[in-house]
Parts: sequence; C-alpha cells; structure tokens
Amino acid sequence: MEAIRPVARTLLRDRAYAAIRDAIVSGELEPGAVVRDADLAERLGLSRAPVREAFSRLVDEGLLESKPQSYTRVTPVVAADVRDAAAVVGALHELVTRVAVPRLFAADIEAMRAANERFAAAVRAGDVDSALRADDELHDVLVRVSGNRAAAATVVRYTPLIRRLERRRFGEGGNCRSAGLHERLIEACTAGDVTGAVEVTAEIWRGLADLADDVP
Repeated sequence: MEAIRPVARTLLRDRAYAAIRDAIVSGELEPGAVVRDADLAERLGLSRAPVREAFSRLVDEGLLESKPQSYTRVTPVVAADVRDAAAVVGALHELVTRVAVPRLFAADIEAMRAANERFAAAVRAGDVDSALRADDELHDVLVRVSGNRAAAATVVRYTPLIRRLERRRFGEGGNCRSAGLHERLIEACTAGDVTGAVEVTAEIWRGLADLADDVP
C-alpha cells in the first residue's frame, strides 16, 4: 500500500486551475458568469481551498475578476487585453523560433508536420478543440527546442486570453490559424531559414492580434 499516498496540495491546485481555465476558454463558463468556490469544488471533487487558489491565479491572469465579499466572475473578452496578450506571446514565439530553428532535428520537423496535418483535418471538420490542440502542439515544438523556460511559462500564462477569442471566431464560422502559414513556417524551419521562420511567426501572430479589432 506504500504506492498510495495523499495527492500533493499543489497538484490539486493545478488540477483546479487547469479545469476552470479550460472551461472559461471553451465558453462553458461564459463571460460575466459568476463562479463560486463551493459549487466548482463539488463539481471537481475537491475541497474549496485549491479552488480558491486557482481563482487567485486566474484573477491574476485576467480570466476572472473579483470583488472581495461580493463576487468572482468570468471577465469579458476585451479587445485591448487580447491585443496586449497577442503582442507578448507573439514576440516570445519569434524569440524561441530564432533560437530553435538551428537546433531542430528531423524528428522535430516531422512532429510539426504531423501536428499541422491534424490541425488542417480538424479545421475541415469544424473541430475547434482538436484544431487548437494541434496548433499548440506544432508551436510547442519550437518552444521546447529553444529551451527557454521563461518564455514557455509566459506563453502558457497569456495564450488563454487569445484562445477565448480565437475559439469564438472559429465557432462563428471563421478560421483558426491557416494551415498554409504553418506549412510556410515548417518549410523555413526545414531549410534552416531563421529569418524566414521568424517572419512567418510574426505574420501568424499579427493575424491573431487583428481578431481583436472586431471585439465590441
């Protein structure tokens, strides 16, 4: 029985954080929805403490807003917040691309190609969750190969703000990032063309920032 040990408190907090974050990004918890730690703790099968810790982190990251002794609710999708997040995340993706391209192995390129194939298939099928997951997998190859943990952590923190808008646009019949842009990025990476890869990365993130222009 030694293998059965209490789950670490930090793991419970992270589990609550990931579940609530994903519910906000997917729209299950809509902008303006009031969230209560007791309700979500029951749904997640957790105590209230890790849910409260998750709330605090999500407030800090801009997905929740809280008024002490009054409410905690999901933030609206704000154009300025999306543009700011896209600028930061885009700049970091340019940074990791610049570092990663000379370090890529054939297996890394193949992982990017496979992710883009999954992305394109998901877009054709209208499967937003699979499309965004494949998109993350493609770009995460460059983040991982760069070895920049600070960039990786910042990307994880701010991407959900962008994903909410990206997912909504997809659901309204729009498109996620173009598989064609991804293919150009992969071609530049294959050729070891650092400048070209960075330019395509910048184009991808400019397109995401432009999505914010249509936010009321």
